[in-house]
Amino acid sequence: MENEVGHIDLSISLQQTISPELANHFSIIPKKTTEEESTFYIDNKKHTDFQTISDELKLILNKKIHLESTESLIISKALSVYYRLNDSKPKLVSKGNDFLEDLIFEAKHINASDIHIEVYDDKARVRLRIDGLLIEKNHIKKENYLELINQIKIKSNLDITEKRLPQDGRIEYNDFDIRVSILPTHHGEKVVMRLLGRDASHLDINQLGFEEKDVAQYLEAVKKTNGIVLISGPTGSGKTTTLYATLKYLNDIKRNIVTVEDPIEYTLEGINQVQLKENIGLTFTSALRSFLRQDPDIIMLGEIRDSQTAQMAIRASLTGHLVLSTIHTNSAIGTISRLVDMDVPPFLIAETINISVAQRLVRLLCETCKKKTTLAKQDLPSSFTAPVQIEAYNEAVGCDKCYYTGYKGRQAIYEILPITVDVIDAIKDNRLENSSFMLNERLSDKAFDLLFKGLTSLDEIYPLLINS
Repeated sequence: MENEVGHIDLSISLQQTISPELANHFSIIPKKTTEEESTFYIDNKKHTDFQTISDELKLILNKKIHLESTESLIISKALSVYYRLNDSKPKLVSKGNDFLEDLIFEAKHINASDIHIEVYDDKARVRLRIDGLLIEKNHIKKENYLELINQIKIKSNLDITEKRLPQDGRIEYNDFDIRVSILPTHHGEKVVMRLLGRDASHLDINQLGFEEKDVAQYLEAVKKTNGIVLISGPTGSGKTTTLYATLKYLNDIKRNIVTVEDPIEYTLEGINQVQLKENIGLTFTSALRSFLRQDPDIIMLGEIRDSQTAQMAIRASLTGHLVLSTIHTNSAIGTISRLVDMDVPPFLIAETINISVAQRLVRLLCETCKKKTTLAKQDLPSSFTAPVQIEAYNEAVGCDKCYYTGYKGRQAIYEILPITVDVIDAIKDNRLENSSFMLNERLSDKAFDLLFKGLTSLDEIYPLLINS
């Protein structure tokens, strides 16, 4: 049924009335169905001879058919959400008609990073995170939702009787894993499933988004035999992908590389990877302490979270190891301040840091539907000074190619703080934040450059411009 202008809401049972191929061929969306008859919405622009279509559907479905004329845009949106046809990529087929399996393999096929299943008073819904944005997939009846949660718990070896406490589990497939998180909420349990691809063959340090001068500085830093390389940014900014691409670049038979991660997102042959297990005492700190007895050349810590881990990382770098890690800060310079806040002495930071990198992922506009619009000076944040003047930019529109989000794909942008003699002196004197030198280009400049090139929208980069 239509629950808002321009949107058709489908239950799982209604969605399964017809196949994606049939829905797209006739441009129809099911409205209601019984054993004897079915009613469909139909695109009023693509079809005029409703009687012929009704007769064809009657033969195919073996029941009485009713058609209701509906706006073309409403049908296109519903087809994009509920009956998206596979493109040139090979289809991943699940075993049987199990809804959970179908959902997982569809999410994998369209490169969704997360599956959200959440419940409310009288219904539940499924959303997929695609290119950093959550897209509503479908609604589920509450009685079907409970069965779905139990299926997830069984697959991830969790306790199906425990509904009061959070639980974490894992589902393993041949070429990817799923990290499962279950959280009790007011109306029931919310599930988030993170899809983790094991194949790292596509990772290439030269294809991440580094500009030519930036990648040269970065590779110079990671080629050192000791020191710390830190990559900063918020959750979901691509830090771990940059680390894996770096490990793949450094991986050879002459080096002993060990990692501790939470979770292990890619499997890299030739690298000794350890899964963090805090419930049994296997923390970043304890793992790092053990690593030092494993004769490592390179150590990768998934994240520096606290003072103890930071101190251990510094100690490992001082004893001749190259340490790679991530840290939650907003800028390359902010990383240094964060380490000082963790009680690491500035002189030790200056001696051990090879390079500090901050990064973000910026959504790219859909090439099919983006459109030009004028840019007024007041459209930009008052604190931001544009490096170049532009009079127009592209904005997001939305079409069936991009799930009506206006965006398709993402690109990483990087801010690099090379550790020069001037930077070392500034760190030791605790005056780095007040220095006006060092950064090649700020994240805001890199983001504005994507706007200037017509690759992204002002709405997408506006938060980065505010923080400049």
